[in-house]
Amino acid sequence: MKRGKLRVLLGAAPGVGKTFTMLEEGHRLRSEGRDVVVAVVETHDRAATAALVDGLEVVPRRVVEHRGVALDDMDLDAVVARAPDVALVDELAHTNAPGSPNEKRWQDVEALLAAGISVISTVNIQHMQSLGDVVREITGTVQRETVPDAVVRAADQIEVVDLSPASLRERLSDGLVYPAARIDAALSNYFRLGNLTALREIALLWLADEVDDALKAYRAEHGIDHRWETRERVLVALTGGPEGETLLRRGARIAARSAGGELAAVHVTTNDGLRERHPGALGKQRTLLEQLGGTYHQVVGDDVPSTLVRFARSVDATQIVIGVSRRSRLAAAMTGPGIGNTVVRESGDIDVHVVTHERAGGGFALPKLGGSLSRGRIVAAFAVSLVLGPLLTWLLSFGNDPDAITVDVLAYQLLVLVVALTGGMWPAVFTAVLSGLSLDYFFVQPLYMVTVQQPWHLVALVMYVISAVLVSFVVDRSARRSRTARRAAAESGLLVGIAGSVLRGDDALQALLDRTREAFGFTGVRIRQGDEVPATSGTFAGEPDATTGLPSGAVLEFAGAPDDPTQRRLLRVVEQQLDAAVEHRRLTRTAVDAERIAAADRVRSAILAAVGHDVRRPIAAASAAVQTLHAADIQLSAADREALLTTADESLRQLAVLLADLLDVSRVQAGVLAVTPLPTALETVVAPALDELELGPDDVDLDLPGDLPPVLADPGLLQRVVVNLLANASRYAPEGTRVRVAASAFGGGVELRVADHGPGIPEDRRGDVFQPFQRLGDTDNDTGLGLGLALARGFTEGMGGTIEVDDTPGGGLTVVVRLPIAGHLGVDVK
Repeated sequence: MKRGKLRVLLGAAPGVGKTFTMLEEGHRLRSEGRDVVVAVVETHDRAATAALVDGLEVVPRRVVEHRGVALDDMDLDAVVARAPDVALVDELAHTNAPGSPNEKRWQDVEALLAAGISVISTVNIQHMQSLGDVVREITGTVQRETVPDAVVRAADQIEVVDLSPASLRERLSDGLVYPAARIDAALSNYFRLGNLTALREIALLWLADEVDDALKAYRAEHGIDHRWETRERVLVALTGGPEGETLLRRGARIAARSAGGELAAVHVTTNDGLRERHPGALGKQRTLLEQLGGTYHQVVGDDVPSTLVRFARSVDATQIVIGVSRRSRLAAAMTGPGIGNTVVRESGDIDVHVVTHERAGGGFALPKLGGSLSRGRIVAAFAVSLVLGPLLTWLLSFGNDPDAITVDVLAYQLLVLVVALTGGMWPAVFTAVLSGLSLDYFFVQPLYMVTVQQPWHLVALVMYVISAVLVSFVVDRSARRSRTARRAAAESGLLVGIAGSVLRGDDALQALLDRTREAFGFTGVRIRQGDEVPATSGTFAGEPDATTGLPSGAVLEFAGAPDDPTQRRLLRVVEQQLDAAVEHRRLTRTAVDAERIAAADRVRSAILAAVGHDVRRPIAAASAAVQTLHAADIQLSAADREALLTTADESLRQLAVLLADLLDVSRVQAGVLAVTPLPTALETVVAPALDELELGPDDVDLDLPGDLPPVLADPGLLQRVVVNLLANASRYAPEGTRVRVAASAFGGGVELRVADHGPGIPEDRRGDVFQPFQRLGDTDNDTGLGLGLALARGFTEGMGGTIEVDDTPGGGLTVVVRLPIAGHLGVDVK
């Protein structure tokens, strides 16, 4: 069966028009003769949206009874049985009602696609799983409903339904998004102008990255190697020299000239001298790069220009920034055009900026020898011999004096040494023989004839050649050792870069894969454990080109693996690091499980300590009262007897409350709290809580709107939450002030705020305020065990809500409890 196609309408926030656009598209497809049905649409009481449903076939929803609450949701089986061409499925991140075939609506969509039904769906950017932390930091709202990024990225078509923040706030003010009772709370909370602007930017950037990945995949599938300039990507080549800061700042300015410009820097660890000249220079440049918003990369390559250009193409760089060579003109003339000219020649359609700096054109230095003398160096050495040899002979001929034969010999010897240093053994032997013949022909009597009158002359020529061979041997051995040392430095540099990524907080396994792919030039690297892929870097067009088994049982797969024997040893080292990272991830999960057990043990120990310390007082008071009542030798009046009975009764009631709290916190910690969520009006739990604490209008300021929708909560647990919050607020409220209790509906939920004007909670203590056995000050035990807020959080989260603390304007503490509206199970924002 042919799989259906998925089209996702992505929005930055509720109210931008995703559902409206989806329904309009349904009408358009229906007018073209397509079989379109509405599988599920959430109109949120918006008249314009509800009107668009008319004229489209709607598949009836299934109704699920859950703990006395009727919940309706999409009927997956009915839609599959109907088998339309296109199904309209609203709110992709929605959590299905209990008892549904799948937990999440996106799983229902997968089932529809597998059945050959195409789907048009909607989702807001705040529901993307990878953006949960970012959205929480921007809006302060925790998104309980999320959809994996991979589900949306796998869609055949993704469109952004865009609306400017000002226009969206105007729609909200006009009552086109939420009812009038919710407008003020929405405008002052989630729909602030800054929030909407940030969410809009996130949505556009997320889609831009998705388009960028799709473009890379298309180019890889069609074998397109040349660059497509979709955005400016500036790559700065760092050598480790002091000019790096100048290059980074210039690259940042170039990237900033275009919207969406990206900055990256690469350091090629090689064996021809391009390495950091000062120990801390590269580290400082890396810090500066992070401050400029760029990314750092490190690769290993014997040919610096080719490696640099190849990496630039792999990251789709549009511009390369390099520094002017530090070599002098004489050094450049002796060793060739240099890296900069080669990069310019090989860059093709990538623009190259050659930036001057104060270190450009340094003093003369002997050529930096590589690990093994390349063919180019050998050819250059022969060229030096053929050019400088005749030139030296011509210069020496002007002082043709038999007494100057020593100078002639030393001059030719110097030429042989220079050639040996440049090209090694064979050019040196060639130059030694050629210079020996030239010396005999032009400067030894009889002139212009090659004769050996004395046997010692032949011995001298042989020694001349031997000296050249020995010098070239020393040069070659030094080059091999230099190559080994520099190769080791390159490997160390790579491993240091990997370790640095991990130390900066990056995921160890992901950082290892990213650095491995960059360093060795793979197009894709991933770890596979059975059917699971814990981490991947790059892209795989098809089956992997090579695989390696790791001792942990995982398999390392490569795409585009280069066949370079010199890199296999380093790759084996990296494989060991990857295997250690896989094992570390497994041990981390085990440690987390062990920490949970340890935390439970600590709670049990704390409970036992609290019982021994805080429960003793009411037991002692009750015991003393009862013993006095039973004493036969003490005559008690009726008033005394009544006082003792009251003391015993109050002590036993206090003991019952303490033991109930201890039992409740134990259940919360063990995860066995019994919760029965029902549609509950807040006034039905707030009023009994006030009566229980004997708080009246002089103590509490109530603001509970009459049209407040019921919440889905356990009435008994919610009353305990309110009692604990009111008791805590009343305890710390200054004399003469009132505790404020207010509620408002917002975004599919109801927020209950309990505020006081007491001392508040210091910023560094807010992480501990919901921990058991924590009291402000912890100076005495007259105020209970410190379980009130801990129980409030446990009960609230057990009912599917959230609880947070905030500052009260003017000073004090505000505790905010957020619960879902009945009929909107688990929904934070729609």
